[in-house]
Amino acid sequence: MAYVKAAAVLPEKLISEIQKYVQGETIYIPKPESARQKWGVCSGARKLIDDRNASIKKAYKNGATMDRLAEEYYLSVETVKKIVYTK
Repeated sequence: MAYVKAAAVLPEKLISEIQKYVQGETIYIPKPESARQKWGVCSGARKLIDDRNASIKKAYKNGATMDRLAEEYYLSVETVKKIVYTK
């Protein structure tokens, strides 16, 4: 996260209004909900996990045991259960 000087991007009136509440502090202004992305979307990590989970579900349906899947994917048996039993 990069810092941006308020004077460079905000109108003077808005800066004056903000200064009534906070002065000399760092403020985080979040993106609106509509502009947010889920975790891992930008990096591709979300897709990798979704693909892994699909492979685990498919292997389980084809007869693989949860113990074997946990060992193969380096996960706990409880995590494999969560993956297998979620839609």
